[in-house]
Amino acid sequence: MTTMAHETRFREAAGEAEREPRPARSREAVASAVRRHELAAFLRHRREHIAPERVGLPRGPRRRTPGLRREEVAHLSAVGVTWYTWLEQARDIQVSVQVLDALARTLLLDPGERAHLFQLAGAPDPAPPTVCPSVTPALRAVLEQIEPFPACLQNSRYDILAYNRTYGLLLCDLDAVAAEDRNCMVLSYTHEEWRSSIVHLEDATRHMAARFRAAMAGHLADPTWKTLLKRLRDQSPDFRRAWDRHEVVAPASKRKEFRNAHVGRLTVDHTDLWLSPEVGPRMVTYVPADEESRERLEKLHAIALEMRA
Repeated sequence: MTTMAHETRFREAAGEAEREPRPARSREAVASAVRRHELAAFLRHRREHIAPERVGLPRGPRRRTPGLRREEVAHLSAVGVTWYTWLEQARDIQVSVQVLDALARTLLLDPGERAHLFQLAGAPDPAPPTVCPSVTPALRAVLEQIEPFPACLQNSRYDILAYNRTYGLLLCDLDAVAAEDRNCMVLSYTHEEWRSSIVHLEDATRHMAARFRAAMAGHLADPTWKTLLKRLRDQSPDFRRAWDRHEVVAPASKRKEFRNAHVGRLTVDHTDLWLSPEVGPRMVTYVPADEESRERLEKLHAIALEMRA
């Protein structure tokens, strides 16, 4: 009886153990394996559907597959044939962002397919797309409807993704700034006209550096964030001093004062309208804090319409 009771308790304990959730590491391993198999299938499908002529290779009379061979993809991407074969076999190997970038170009991936490739590989894309999926025609229409109030779309890295005409003249002529330099951190620390338009420059830039540090905590391995950080540290002693304070602040609405070259001083209330549950893309709006600022923003809007006509 004692033995039977012991065996019964053993079976019950085993059953309870089976019902317990798997350890997090085991779940992560399963998810990683699923992604590797999806990545392998995606690469095979793209390879098999690219005619050799599209990448400058002759078809030849002995070709059995309508698409590219594995060794051709490997050669065009400057990777080893064995290594690429392992990738298509869903082996557990490390894939660098440089190799993924080369494969994306070899396989002629469009922006959506490229994003899918990097997502399956669990790696950040070092070259952000030139067209942001967050900037829809509907959001551009909203930006226009908000005028004469200045408004723009930004991501958490402070890249300016889109803006209305009033915002385009608020701190400088933003249309004259190269697209790759339209980043509020870069402009606030390195662009003299932009900097001269901020009334309380030191407080504003210090606050931005603290927000940037808080946001970067979730992107420490992202090459685009690291590249921006290096650029700011290299080009701005003011940023280095602010960054070395290790201050962090959460996003919050704030009253700001600007010195506009066309209409004079403006006092506005800054509000972030988040476009997703995560702290990512957002619409930044500046609403006049007094009647004088409202009138001056209306005048600035009229000037912007004239200049863009």
